[in-house]
Amino acid sequence: MTSLFSARSRASTWRQLWLWLAEAEKELGLSIPDEAIEQMRANIVVSDHAFDVAREYEAKSRHDVMSAVFSMGVDAPAAAGYIHLGATSCYVTDNTELIFMRRALDLILPKLAKVIQNLQEFALKYKDMPTLGFTHYQPAQLITVGKRAAQWIQELMMDLEDIETVREKLQFRGAQGTTGSQATFLELFEGDASKIVRLNEILCKKAGFSSTYAISTQTYTRKVDLRVANAVCALGATAERICSDIRHLANLKEMEEPFEKSQIGSSAMAYKRNPMRSERITALGRKLARLPANFTATFETQWFERTLDDSAIRRMDIPEMFLLADSILLTLDNVTNGLVVYPNVIRSRLDQELPFMATESILMKLSTHGVSRQEAHEEIRVLSHQASDVVKQQGGRNDLLERVKKTEFFKPVWSEIDSLVDPKLFIGNCPKIVEDYCHGEVAEKLAAYKESLDKASTAQLSI
Repeated sequence: MTSLFSARSRASTWRQLWLWLAEAEKELGLSIPDEAIEQMRANIVVSDHAFDVAREYEAKSRHDVMSAVFSMGVDAPAAAGYIHLGATSCYVTDNTELIFMRRALDLILPKLAKVIQNLQEFALKYKDMPTLGFTHYQPAQLITVGKRAAQWIQELMMDLEDIETVREKLQFRGAQGTTGSQATFLELFEGDASKIVRLNEILCKKAGFSSTYAISTQTYTRKVDLRVANAVCALGATAERICSDIRHLANLKEMEEPFEKSQIGSSAMAYKRNPMRSERITALGRKLARLPANFTATFETQWFERTLDDSAIRRMDIPEMFLLADSILLTLDNVTNGLVVYPNVIRSRLDQELPFMATESILMKLSTHGVSRQEAHEEIRVLSHQASDVVKQQGGRNDLLERVKKTEFFKPVWSEIDSLVDPKLFIGNCPKIVEDYCHGEVAEKLAAYKESLDKASTAQLSI
């Protein structure tokens, strides 16, 4: 990703676009010498010397694209009079951004699929391990460890689908002239508009796009950037949410991210196991999730056919968006590939809460013995408050069930008490929900990424 958005990659892509334009114009009848094409083709990758030439020229001209045109003309003198023929600066700048965004999307999609696959395997492994659910961050009805991971998967799946959609919808700007009127190309082709259509078809084929946007101004509409940002940056919010859950679970000592043997958690407190990867992802996710505000402002303040206040900010925002997403996914892959679960801690917390949750089952069992529910409710209420006092005021463990077993009122169900607090009685349909989702919708989506996932697995095994 860093290489993609490098200065050399950008400058070389400009040169590639000029070569494609010259080749297409020659194919459509313009008199461009073969030597010019050959020299352009031989000098696509920008050398350090070419950078120096462009930098020196830009210091005088204050125009980056014309400086690059001049630099390429120095490298390919036979082509100097044909480089950028009929084009405006946005022919190279905008088409390059579209090429870069498409390549960047192609880089992050398989990485996102890999994270989903990690969590798919994790969810299936722990699909039937009971754990406390939390609403309002207070103990709630039981779920399973795998069910919670399936929720994370579903949110990442939404990101995957949204990013796939903007990738599929991405088009090329092509050669449209200074205000999108195609006037310069109409002049070059002596009024033959069909050649402009053909020109853009050739350019699209060379660049690997299916089509150009039907309407362009001097630029492609900055709505495209916003559309891409809305999809990519939403990943930041998802990553932040997932890693916040992991950080809370680490505090509860139920689950934590990988912690290496020689890793140091704190410079002062040697015992600490800080969830630093999840914290890093949370920080980067927060930054990424808020970038669409910049893309929104850039889009909504474009006046008429174009203003230049979009240029500097996009040179920061577009690379930053993809570098953030890439870094988040690389780290999230590491975290989700090595999540550690502590079953005994999970069970200990269940034992503290299950007696309260089992009270309804106890009431139902008593009713089968002809005991009034209202009377039973009052008896269990009193004992529950006593047990709660032991937990909250005395710091003791939940002894509600022991109290029930010692209270004569509950004698009809004493023998059934222990069977009523098996955690698996309280997880509902969680295992099937996880299996159906992971083997169904998730597996179907991941099938499209099989090749990249297989490569990732092979690379992981070799490390």
